[in-house]
Amino acid sequence: MTDFVRVEVSGRVATIRLDRPKMNALNGQAQEELGVCARQVDADPGVRAVVIYGGERVFAAGVDVKEMADMTYADMSAHSSALQACFTAVAKIGKPVVAAITGYALGGGCELALCADFRVAGEGAKLGQPEISLGIIPGAGGTQRLPRLIGPARAKDLVFTGRHVDAAEALAIGLVDRVVPDADVYAEAVALAERFADGPAIALRAAKQAIDHGLDVDLTTGLEIERLHFSALFATEDGQAGLRAFTEKTKPEFTGR
Repeated sequence: MTDFVRVEVSGRVATIRLDRPKMNALNGQAQEELGVCARQVDADPGVRAVVIYGGERVFAAGVDVKEMADMTYADMSAHSSALQACFTAVAKIGKPVVAAITGYALGGGCELALCADFRVAGEGAKLGQPEISLGIIPGAGGTQRLPRLIGPARAKDLVFTGRHVDAAEALAIGLVDRVVPDADVYAEAVALAERFADGPAIALRAAKQAIDHGLDVDLTTGLEIERLHFSALFATEDGQAGLRAFTEKTKPEFTGR
């Protein structure tokens, strides 16, 4: 059982639900539970897509600053690996992941949203990396995933200044993918996740891994990663079913095998 993060499953879509009142600050226990839940949904063959949601009022206000305030260099040197590991577990979920962002997604909250494949934000959402105002920098992927998403200059603007951006600006710079009324955020995120739930699970995992791993290497290596995934899918039942359905002009039924 977990206290602050739980998994809720409806059909083929799982929701990783943050629930640590009142701002979903991610303390050490919540971080550990987040990693547990991420690995759970990744391993569950019945789950085909995932939504990360903090509730109607706030996504996550960040890592628990009060918990970090008395840490020494030695303390944080040990803790920071575990901190990054829980976020990496989310990023490595081999299924489409949608962050449903309401209210604040700041610091670690913004870094968590960066681990998703898509981000749906409410009109009242605020995102940012305010760590610089504390005399530190992002430590859970903000200096790495953010520039890969929005480019280095825009990432430096947010990290250097620590300013918050509203939903409209976040959409304009590519930090979020959709902006909807606050009351519609979760439903919109689930609807987006459901678009992938009946798709070929193995091919979706391969596509995600090819794109994510390809961004970290040169083009020649990236093309080889793509080639290997592409070829391997011809050994799957879904790949054969999809190709056969095309030639027979029927709709394929994907089983995830």
